[in-house]
Amino acid sequence: MREVSPSRSRPFGGRWRAVVPVVLRWGLPVLWVLWAPLAWWVEPRESTEAQLDRDLVAGRVVTFQRAQGWADDDAYWGSRPDFRYAPDGAILAWTVPNGQTRYAFVDPPASSSYPGEPGLSTNAGLDARLAAVADPWQAGGALAQRIAGAAGLLAGVLTLLWLGRLIGGAPPLAGTRWFWFWVGLIPFGVGVLAWTYRELWRPPPVPVPGRGSGWRGLGWLILAAVGISLLVSVARIVFGTAVVPG
Repeated sequence: MREVSPSRSRPFGGRWRAVVPVVLRWGLPVLWVLWAPLAWWVEPRESTEAQLDRDLVAGRVVTFQRAQGWADDDAYWGSRPDFRYAPDGAILAWTVPNGQTRYAFVDPPASSSYPGEPGLSTNAGLDARLAAVADPWQAGGALAQRIAGAAGLLAGVLTLLWLGRLIGGAPPLAGTRWFWFWVGLIPFGVGVLAWTYRELWRPPPVPVPGRGSGWRGLGWLILAAVGISLLVSVARIVFGTAVVPG
């Protein structure tokens, strides 16, 4: 009778299960630290038409487009709000050589609906000036687009690693999977950092009695989202849009 040699997959699997928490314990915070400054840098900053004119005169406009509102339809915290393109929109967005995005509320360009309006004719001239020196909004070579793409990639990798561990890894100790799923959706990746700290850096020795349920996690998501939104609004008033964009 032929003897079957013992499988080597179990020791390897055991080592892998021991390595993954260590990698995630350091990898998730590092990814977040890399993502945060890039996301802050390319976040659209409200400006003025006078600043747009100064950028035009100085040759600092790289790309531009007109828009009407925001196309932020994704609940994913790492997604970047973008402008909803509209050729006759009242928002004019442009990027500058350092990779930042600015926008200003301006009059729409002249059209057949507004014949003979001097203000609108002036803004039609503004659009012509922009078209003469700047590229379309989604120009692939624009630094702002590349930075935004890098930030989106980092946030995507961070989220996939967190979800993979949450769904496929060992059951969490401080809360249920549904609890951490909802908490992980808290804006700016704060929930993912909370999960990393509570489950990887400071995990309880045994499962916590009465661990947080999915409903409790949803409640924390709502409270945290409202609180962060208020905090950002106050900080924007105090420090200005250059420091707290949006």
